[in-house]
Amino acid sequence: MADLAGNLIFVTVVGFVLFRVLPGDPVQGLTRGRATSPEQLAALRRELGLDRPLAAQFAGYVSDVLHGDLGVSYAYHRPVADLILDRLGPTLLLVGTATVLSVVLGAYGGVLAGWRPGSPLDRSSTATALLLWAMPSFWVGLVLLVALGAGTGWFPVGGLRSTDTPDGMLAAALDAGRHLVLPCLSLVVIQYGQYHLLMRSSVSAERDSPYLRLARAKGLREAVVRRRHAVPNALLPTAVLALVNAGYVVSGAVAVEAVFSWPGLGYLAYEALQTPDLPVLHGTFLVFSVPVVVATMGADLLRGHIDPRLTG
Repeated sequence: MADLAGNLIFVTVVGFVLFRVLPGDPVQGLTRGRATSPEQLAALRRELGLDRPLAAQFAGYVSDVLHGDLGVSYAYHRPVADLILDRLGPTLLLVGTATVLSVVLGAYGGVLAGWRPGSPLDRSSTATALLLWAMPSFWVGLVLLVALGAGTGWFPVGGLRSTDTPDGMLAAALDAGRHLVLPCLSLVVIQYGQYHLLMRSSVSAERDSPYLRLARAKGLREAVVRRRHAVPNALLPTAVLALVNAGYVVSGAVAVEAVFSWPGLGYLAYEALQTPDLPVLHGTFLVFSVPVVVATMGADLLRGHIDPRLTG
């Protein structure tokens, strides 16, 4: 618990300092394109509390966070907590779906490749996984946007719903699913390689273990040896990685959400950077960071539970 509290305090301090050193003045950003006198700028600065010393601003920020108050958005004029709740659902839908698909596809491909190291399947799939993992997420998003969206019209190029959404729950769900395809595919393309390579390495290391030779000596078929004995023992690194990455589900993928105008937390943070909208940036940073801290600690506990030798 002490480690958790220390990490949360560190996240709170870093979140405040990080966005104070960013270039840009919130007051100038809010009044951009409008004729504003120096007196009006000063009044707006006082209204937002930006005229106070930095230490006083930090003390107020910490006090508000401890009381569960994330402040009011400069641009939206709404409580930041309400904005985050509004955007949380789309982010969980996008990144949660992409994470599940990435884990299943990557782990399955890694098992097949690792069970026959050096085979044509292993060489081709591993090279593909390395290539996909090295691609920037925003670049993948742009390629898919042009190739399958704007270029062909097969899928919508942005947003979560069409402006003329058809009536009925099923029709609305299908419409949202079509909008989900391209951003979800962008994330799967990037994340797939990570799980594939890790599972491939784990299975390859297990395949010549003595307990597997014993299973073969008992007459078990190779597929049974792999499924019942090798895969469960090779799952630990992949399970830990999946749990750690689960902490990133809330944060989503800022670049992908920005490319596809996906109305999630990542896109909210991207919009807030344009002002900069400090309360929104502080709030989203906390929401992004806290699950990662908790998930990382949970992964450490999971490792010890699955393999008690790691706690000795």
